[in-house]
Amino acid sequence: MSVLSDLAVGESGVLVALELPESVQNHLMHMGFVPDAHVVALRRAPAGDPTVYGIDGMEIALRHETAAAIRVKPIDAVQTQDEPSQLAEAAR
Repeated sequence: MSVLSDLAVGESGVLVALELPESVQNHLMHMGFVPDAHVVALRRAPAGDPTVYGIDGMEIALRHETAAAIRVKPIDAVQTQDEPSQLAEAAR
């Protein structure tokens, strides 16, 4: 298990839990940060904070402090490498 802030740009994971105050949890859940959601680290600000994450078709910037309180299960590189070939198979 890892936290969202551990994901490098281009890496993705599946959201497991939000370990934040209830008001912040509710706000993030309304934006798609719900258990089992797929999230990807898209880009970081030049100074390294905040990071923009893609989730549910949206791009959301989170500070490191907030992202460090969101537990994710990283999607391993083997799965990521298999996805393009699976997409190509499906397109045939």
